[in-house]
Amino acid sequence: MALARLHGGPLDGQIIPLDDTQGRLILPYSESQIVYEQRGGEKNTGPHDGPTEIDYWYEEALEDINPADV
Repeated sequence: MALARLHGGPLDGQIIPLDDTQGRLILPYSESQIVYEQRGGEKNTGPHDGPTEIDYWYEEALEDINPADV
């Protein structure tokens, strides 16, 4: 199992598990969805360096996000 490290956007700094690696994450957020795109390759892929990590960067929200609604 790999971990997605999220950068930017409303989920900045969050780490979430991935069942399989994919180039794009569409995640629920409030009443909308937000999109993160993979940048770069996998890190920590060896047998003794911890879980595999993949960096994902915020791209867009599918609807306007109002911080007061969260």
